Amino acid sequence: MSQQQKDEGFINPNPVVYSKDESENNSSLYNERFTEDEETPDDFDVYEIFDLVRDINDPEHPLTLEQLNVVRHENIKIDISNNIIRLYFTPTVPHCSMANIIGLSIKEKLSRSLPQRFKVDVKVTPGSHSSEQSVNKQLNDKERVSAALDSSSSILNVSMHNVITRMFKC
Repeated sequence: MSQQQKDEGFINPNPVVYSKDESENNSSLYNERFTEDEETPDDFDVYEIFDLVRDINDPEHPLTLEQLNVVRHENIKIDISNNIIRLYFTPTVPHCSMANIIGLSIKEKLSRSLPQRFKVDVKVTPGSHSSEQSVNKQLNDKERVSAALDSSSSILNVSMHNVITRMFKC
């Protein structure tokens, strides 16, 4: 660990960086290739949801959530009949104190990007975080999420970590 990283208090000073998935399926155009009937509305698929969150910046590193393998299309579940989008994210370390910020960032991005009829459920991938139940409970507490989002114009701003941490009593 470099002295600068120690001074800045990185949780994970040397994260593994994954290559970006450039496959054809990871594109918003994925549905267009399979939908020929213009009168039939396109349902969302996991690739479209993944496209919405893949480029969210990590709050600790100048990398995206995709590059850190925090979000993966395999961890997105869609229940169109009940209008539920469920996304599981995997923090880079089991003791990640930024898990709430990452989860809020994902939840906010999806909530602002999808039609209001969808319930967005964001959770930590089972077994990937030491405080998994606590983080999941906090991310799905409407009052806490609303208060955290109202207190900041940009939840991706690392300086907001202290405010959000206090709100979630991490």
